[in-house]
Amino acid sequence: MKLNSKGQVTIPAGLRARHNLHEGDEVDVVEEGGALRIVRVADAETRGQRLVRHMRGRGGAGAVEGLSTDELMELLRGE
Repeated sequence: MKLNSKGQVTIPAGLRARHNLHEGDEVDVVEEGGALRIVRVADAETRGQRLVRHMRGRGGAGAVEGLSTDELMELLRGE
């Protein structure tokens, strides 16, 4: 991995999947014994909690009736 000019690194997809890390998850970098560790922020919202917060209030009778599949996917993704 390379550190970019902003001090950022990309966590490989396999490691993100293995450790259940998703876009928007909050992590910290901590120093332990001369090494750096990436750890999940303990009290941060989970991916599911973020999705529920995003979708809350968007439902109701007829809220999605008549929408195309693309429109539904756009709504679910928050685009």
